[in-house]
Amino acid sequence: MDSEFGASYITIEDDDGNEFELEHLGTLEFEGEEYMVFLPADMAEDDPDYGFVILQVVEEDGEEQFASVDDDEKLQRIYDYYMQTLFSEEDEQPSGD
Repeated sequence: MDSEFGASYITIEDDDGNEFELEHLGTLEFEGEEYMVFLPADMAEDDPDYGFVILQVVEEDGEEQFASVDDDEKLQRIYDYYMQTLFSEEDEQPSGD
């Protein structure tokens, strides 16, 4: 993850031409595919649409692109796997006591 160097941000555009700034939280491999996890950087945390954004990394014409995950069950499995990985990494870090 990029935590050693600070947060990294990307700007994406949806199908309607709206731009969104996302903070990259992590990258993971799940079922042989690569995914990136983000949080909206330009949205209040109390906004009902605020939450994790999980995008699949796909290669088109030799260039990395993002694709949405349209299968809700698969999206939930990716989210669960990410959370499991995240919490296992936290458990491995020394407590500093």
